[in-house]
Formats: sequence, structure tokens, C-alpha cells
Amino acid sequence: MTEVLFYHMQNMKLENVLPPLLEKSLERGWRVVVQAGSVERVEALDSHLWTYKEDSFLPHATWQTSDAAEQPIVLAVEQGNPNAAQVRFLVDNAALPADAESYERVVLMFDGDDADAVDNARAAWRDGKARGFAVTYWQADDRGRWQRRE
Repeated sequence: MTEVLFYHMQNMKLENVLPPLLEKSLERGWRVVVQAGSVERVEALDSHLWTYKEDSFLPHATWQTSDAAEQPIVLAVEQGNPNAAQVRFLVDNAALPADAESYERVVLMFDGDDADAVDNARAAWRDGKARGFAVTYWQADDRGRWQRRE
């Protein structure tokens, strides 16, 4: 059964939160698609994932590259699964994809400081439950560690 995890970012930037979650996905042997809301966001994330740490980077490509199918992480603005990923991250209010059941895990990250993002996350929660997915809600504690909330 597909798990849909809702990550509530409060006073946090996606650029700080996403890389460690992608690292954990790769450590588990998963391939990943990150669906963003615009080409500009994909370009910014593309640059950021090469430089977010001085001593490492996350191997990735955009959906436009000829070798996207071979990459462990693909950044995209469209639905589809160019690298046969098991995990899909949704950012910038991207909706649950029509093929969400084909993933082991879908991670919807939303900005708790943005009313529209909160409304979209609530709608996605209802959609996920209606489609029979296992949905969970996650929020960072005072030390920035993600905690499951009921």
C-alpha cells in the first residue's frame, strides 16, 4: 500500500529540509522523483543539490536530460516517472499524481506559513484517504527532527 507522508514545514525552507530527506531515500536504495511547481524551481533545486554541502552532493538530473532514466533522483515539473522511482516528493503545491499507487511512498511537503499551501495539503490528505492510501502527518520538533503527529 502506498504511504503518503505530509511534511509540515513551519519556519523552514525547502532548500534546507529536502536534501537530508533525499539522502535518506538514497540510503534506503530508493530512486526518487521530485515534482516542483515550475521550471524555475527545478533549476534552483538543480543548482542547490550540487552545492548544498561543501563535501558532498546529491546525484541527480532534470527530467529534460537524456539520461534521466539512469539517475537516482530526477527533478521534474510534470507527472510521470522517468527513472522508475519508488518515492515521489511533491513540493510547491504539486497535487497527488494520478499514478500515486505505483509508488511505495509519496512525500508532500508544504509550507505551514502559506494558507494556500495548507489548504492544498488538506485537500490532498482527503484525496489520499479517499484513495485508500496510508496517510501520516509529520512536523519538526524544537531540534528540527521530524516527528509523526496524530
